[in-house]
Amino acid sequence: MSDYLAPLDDMNFLLSEVVDFPNVVEQTGCADASPDLVSAILEEAGKLATSVIAPLNRIGDAHGVKLTDEHNVVTPNGFAEAYQEYVNGGWGSLQFDPQFGGQGLPFSLAIPVQEMWHSANMAWGLCPLLSQGAVEAI
Repeated sequence: MSDYLAPLDDMNFLLSEVVDFPNVVEQTGCADASPDLVSAILEEAGKLATSVIAPLNRIGDAHGVKLTDEHNVVTPNGFAEAYQEYVNGGWGSLQFDPQFGGQGLPFSLAIPVQEMWHSANMAWGLCPLLSQGAVEAI
């Protein structure tokens, strides 16, 4: 079991008081990003980070990633399942344009969510970044 607990109160405070997220929402036209929705997104991301992603940290360190003779990459047990939960939850699409399958939320909301993945398990947290970078590039 992991000791990671997402700092939800800190993240909510930063978004509302430091980042001035309501102003960001107004300027970006993301009217759906209400304070209740933002809190719910952070809470659910925290649950995934704490209960699914963080426990894989030790497994990943102990077993590592393997490259087979057939040139297949094999991740430690649980990594693929965690990634599937991430995909099923739509976590990789928070800040992207709805026209292309994204959720259209401000990038400043996606950052604390990504911070949870990286704080819970840096090795796992880096996995989705290439796909997100490709979306930005395209």
